[in-house]
Amino acid sequence: MNGKVDLHIHTFFSDGYYSPVEIVSKAKERGLDTISITDHDNLAGIIEAAEEGRKIGIEVIPGLEISTDVNDKEIHILAYFFEPDNKELERYLVFFREERLKRAVRIVEKLKTLGFSISIDDVLEKAKNCAVGRPHIAEVLFEKGLISNYFEAFNKYIGNGCPAYEKKVHLSPQSAFKIITDAGGLSFVAHPGPMNDNLLKDLISAGVDGIEVIHPSHSQQLIRFYKGIVNEYFLLESGGSDFHGGKREDENNLGKFTVNYSIVDAMRQRLLRNTA
Repeated sequence: MNGKVDLHIHTFFSDGYYSPVEIVSKAKERGLDTISITDHDNLAGIIEAAEEGRKIGIEVIPGLEISTDVNDKEIHILAYFFEPDNKELERYLVFFREERLKRAVRIVEKLKTLGFSISIDDVLEKAKNCAVGRPHIAEVLFEKGLISNYFEAFNKYIGNGCPAYEKKVHLSPQSAFKIITDAGGLSFVAHPGPMNDNLLKDLISAGVDGIEVIHPSHSQQLIRFYKGIVNEYFLLESGGSDFHGGKREDENNLGKFTVNYSIVDAMRQRLLRNTA
């Protein structure tokens, strides 16, 4: 099978714009055969997306994105093929969704001291039942006319090192790898483009299963570099659009940044070896 695969998509259950059903429908329109919804700390979209996928012929692989921390640098880890009903995984996700809410409250309070008239209720209304995060705060700021565009929120106020920034609760990559492995899944370093080469090697030594090679932020030179790393260290590769939709203005990315289905086959083969 040589179908187009997009392994990095977000829905409104995390910080995306579309519902799981809408994502699956869009994937079909863009000629995709297989997708993975990789919401932050949230599995709510997986079952709904999988059911819709079965109806219209789209395979939906269980996916997740987890934030980790190395020396105050945020590192995102993608998880695939885990058991969605794994109790330990869900306990972890509940804890981190609670921590996300506490962080959002602290950010809102900092923004108030900077003169921004928003409340945590505004942010929760925007997030609905999703794992609340900075994108929801950015959307509130923009829709209230307090900033000129969505990205200004991150660039000036809530991005790393900005006046209203608040760190997430710490989780090491090694802990994330163990959580994912124990749930029967595979772990990948997400969009490593800005990452120091030594840090990437440390993550490989710590036991990550693979690297996200294809990503909108990766140049052809970086793609060749990461393919070389994957081959050198006998790792898996993944790829996708990191599609969010809405104010992210990345509508053209869905269906453009894909990998061959052979990548998915390689993942399944690795899982079979892991359980042999």
